[in-house]
Amino acid sequence: MPKLNRAGVNIHYETHGTGPVLLLTHGYSATAEMWKGQIAPFSRGHTLVLWDMRGHGQSDYPENQDAYSEAHTVADMAAILDAVGAQSAIIGGLSLGGYMSLAFHRAHPERVKALLIIDTGPGFKSDEARAGWNKTAEATATRFEREGLTSLQQASAERATSRHRNADGLARAARGMLAQRDDRVIRSLPEIKVPSLVLVGSEDKPFLNAADYMTAKIPGAQKVVIPGAGHAANIDQPQRFNDAVLAFLKQAPE
Repeated sequence: MPKLNRAGVNIHYETHGTGPVLLLTHGYSATAEMWKGQIAPFSRGHTLVLWDMRGHGQSDYPENQDAYSEAHTVADMAAILDAVGAQSAIIGGLSLGGYMSLAFHRAHPERVKALLIIDTGPGFKSDEARAGWNKTAEATATRFEREGLTSLQQASAERATSRHRNADGLARAARGMLAQRDDRVIRSLPEIKVPSLVLVGSEDKPFLNAADYMTAKIPGAQKVVIPGAGHAANIDQPQRFNDAVLAFLKQAPE
């Protein structure tokens, strides 16, 4: 599988199929492997591009904390599109990957044909709510430093099956990528002009209100609730998930 060198940090990505490019980003402490149930159906009509965020999976785990940030992640996504020859693409992801997809649109709206926002929150307008989220992110980082990768064993499906070289990159990613610094992403939602699908599992209770909020704020957004699915909707109910996304992709610009 190819690697992309970003200022000395190697980023793992892979491509499947041919057609309009669809870039999917995994959730925090998961990897591209979480999308294996989507490769066959999505690559029939699209070039499906999957990747591992820095500190995760087969990408590099830089030791410098400053190498982990929302800006670096968005730049990695742009560089991957460049590497596969795509000026623009359908951009999507789950959880942190969905948030980063929104951040990518905010930074590069001209490169986004459509958005897939899956089991995701758009950030916080309230400083107090953001501080609470960041406290949780710091606790997550500390737990990985203390317990290593064993802490993933009790996690949701997309995380429990993920493989990482060590937990140090995940700890740094929690502090630099999972933690949030401002409200620019959530405030950008009304500026989104591309077709958008907000998808959430019916049992993903912490993200149901976020899905409603994004559907209300993104002009023309569609919302699909996947019955019987938790936070990893694509793994918990793969057929229902795939059917919903494929129906959306049929309408998306090529």
